Amino acid sequence: MTGMHDGPKSPPTLHDVAREAGVSIATASRALNGSTRNVRSENASRVRAAAAKLGYQPHLSAQAIAKGSTRTVALVVRDVADPYFSAIAAGVSRAAEADRLIVTMAVAEGSPERELEIVRTLRGQRPRVIIVAGSRVDGAGTGDALAEELRHYRTAGGRVVLISQQDLPFPTVTIDNRGGAERLARALLGAGYRRFAVFVAPAAIRTSRDRHEGFLAGLRGCGVPEPLAVETGFTREGGYEAARRLVARGFEDVEAVFAVNDVMAIGAMTAFRDAGVVPGADIGVAGFDDIASAVDVVPALTSVAVPLREAGTRAMRLALAQDEAAGAELSAEMPTRVVLRDSTPARSAP
Repeated sequence: MTGMHDGPKSPPTLHDVAREAGVSIATASRALNGSTRNVRSENASRVRAAAAKLGYQPHLSAQAIAKGSTRTVALVVRDVADPYFSAIAAGVSRAAEADRLIVTMAVAEGSPERELEIVRTLRGQRPRVIIVAGSRVDGAGTGDALAEELRHYRTAGGRVVLISQQDLPFPTVTIDNRGGAERLARALLGAGYRRFAVFVAPAAIRTSRDRHEGFLAGLRGCGVPEPLAVETGFTREGGYEAARRLVARGFEDVEAVFAVNDVMAIGAMTAFRDAGVVPGADIGVAGFDDIASAVDVVPALTSVAVPLREAGTRAMRLALAQDEAAGAELSAEMPTRVVLRDSTPARSAP
């Protein structure tokens, strides 16, 4: 008779097999389910031996993913209308096409709760890869739940990559937001600007906060006044509204505005023109991201260039590389580069 303390033992999981064999979960899944493309023979042998030792039985959803019945990549973005995300999507699509995968897109509309709901739904659809792109939002209360959903999906053989800040335990493509904004501040100082306003999103949005802090760091120690901070939406409409408020307040003490993304900067330029204020002549304007339309507006917009297409491509490559990563968490940081244009012409320092 079984003793009263000898409860049923939990069956081994794919994670247990991968750990025993010293390979990634995705590699273990492929090796066990007959899809050995991109799996080294010695890895496949180790996985099969580990599974036999542990008595592991493959899960049906892992089989489906490993065998490729789902040839889709799910890309979750904050805002489909923002050129930042469309550029990332183009990079993801280019890399996915090379592996004959199809990209589907879901839009979270800036809501962490919606993002979590989307990922929960995607788990049931079993895409090959889930890529989540967009700034993390502090205090949203969804981070732990999102990480748990993504862990379950990965345990079933899927692959996860984030394009965001590195604060969840998954491979992540990061943007040098702080460093880029710091270099922009120094470039504007070099162009003769001394008095600034910064159009920022609420501090809970990490991308905005990092860029704001980087800009302040670039000004620190240069003897310039503390920039005026104008909080607004992380959108073109937010930039328009912030510029309208600045004009109503009076901007005699502001020589240049730094908006923490390009769509905000472009909205601000429109608001200035509507108020009879000429961007690049009456006030300088700079943004961040260097989206394609930055060179189409008049005057052309000073910005911080981010290789957004490459970020999407790199995220896709990181996802596919997880087959051979032996469990390592891969990450990549995308560099940034300041591009000075006519919206911030050089001026004589006072």
